[in-house]
Amino acid sequence: MKANGKCLCGSVELEVEMGNAEVTACHCSMCRKWSGGPMMALETSDILIISGESSVSRYHSSEWADRGFCVNCGTHLFYHLKPNNQYHVPVGLLSVEEEIDFSHQIFIDEKPNYYSFSNETKNMTGAEVFAHFEGEE
Repeated sequence: MKANGKCLCGSVELEVEMGNAEVTACHCSMCRKWSGGPMMALETSDILIISGESSVSRYHSSEWADRGFCVNCGTHLFYHLKPNNQYHVPVGLLSVEEEIDFSHQIFIDEKPNYYSFSNETKNMTGAEVFAHFEGEE
């Protein structure tokens, strides 16, 4: 499934091939600091076509990940897991025609108590997330 999106100012356009039609909410402290709340993202395959790359800045937020944003308008563009070259793109950035499902919440142990979602989802703690990715290597 393919989807397209662009930043607020239109300097950067993305074309992604999505691995599935499932949205994941990340409640880790870095995602909440970066986005002002949980990061709601679609997982993509390793195919991400970026038009306007000169307007993209990558912040190396950890040994294993980069966060991309538009240098002109500040729109959050992606979270990139370096070890497996996987991109997670904010769902609100993309024009998605297919029905998508809110299926997972990660770093649920870091979620503050001032919000919650009513959806039934698979929930993983930070330790479970790291164990999962270590198992993929």
